[in-house]
Amino acid sequence: MTIGVGLVGLGMAIKPHMLSLRELESAGRVGIVGGFAPSAARREAFAGQWKAPVFATQEDLLGAHGLDLVLVLTPPGAHLPVAQAAAAAGKHILVEKPVEVTVARGEALVAAADNAKVRCGVMLQHRFRPAALKLKAALEAGELGQILSASASIRWWRGANYFKQSGRGMKARDGGGVLITQAIHTLDLLLHLAGPHKDIAGFAFTSPLRAIDTEDVAAAAIRFRSGAIGALDATTVAQPGYPERIDIAGTKGSAVLETFQLTINREGRDTEVAGSAQSGGGGADPMAFDHGPHRAAIVEVLDAIEQNREPSNSARSGLHVQRLIEDWLRDAATRS
Repeated sequence: MTIGVGLVGLGMAIKPHMLSLRELESAGRVGIVGGFAPSAARREAFAGQWKAPVFATQEDLLGAHGLDLVLVLTPPGAHLPVAQAAAAAGKHILVEKPVEVTVARGEALVAAADNAKVRCGVMLQHRFRPAALKLKAALEAGELGQILSASASIRWWRGANYFKQSGRGMKARDGGGVLITQAIHTLDLLLHLAGPHKDIAGFAFTSPLRAIDTEDVAAAAIRFRSGAIGALDATTVAQPGYPERIDIAGTKGSAVLETFQLTINREGRDTEVAGSAQSGGGGADPMAFDHGPHRAAIVEVLDAIEQNREPSNSARSGLHVQRLIEDWLRDAATRS
């Protein structure tokens, strides 16, 4: 089955999606119908770089012959109206992270897809990194026993060039700072591995390094519904940027996941190391990462469409991390 794919939003996020779609097109899984952005300059740049059709309006794209799935790659605050229009047109949806700028708007997006009976996924691709998949399988098999401690550290850097784009780092455009824009991927993966949170005690502030109105330094203590506890650390002021890391300790062993590398110690067995701690986009170039996990996340949505089931990276599942972030910032606001 070849699934027709269109893209709304043709900015910085386009590269890993188009690299993935080109490979899937070559494999016969998808057909690229075309893209749309309100900016004529972006439409022209997209058509020139990717040799793909563009549409003058969103309505033209949604009405195009053969369109089945819409990738929503706009700024987060525009996800809801685009997804609602796509759902109303009977198209399946894959939104970039976060699902929307707030949990309430994210829930409205999920509801629109549910009401239209279309599939809706979210691009939280860290779940599909090979080392993360291996750790998830080990945890589900009980190889580390009951999780007692689960922590995450995201010490990244974003330089002046990153913040040159109008609205970057501002609530009006991005909906939040380091937590919802950068750390969300690792935080989502932590919850994907250890389960949803129960409560959180957090701190957050804005550094003097850039003129933004969102947090770029944050830390918290977390308690999971399972009873496990942990520490969270997230920032974009750690020049030049370091690999993000998840640490999990259980009753039968422990594991460290550092970008694409997993080190796992099981009780009574030798240490196992899989993958490599390559760059995950934590430095000055936020797009310096392998697009393979993006491709895997897209494939999961394609499979879900074909098999008439909810994808494992459903937008609904992506709201867990947004609830965590909202609780974190709400608690931090009481301590400022």
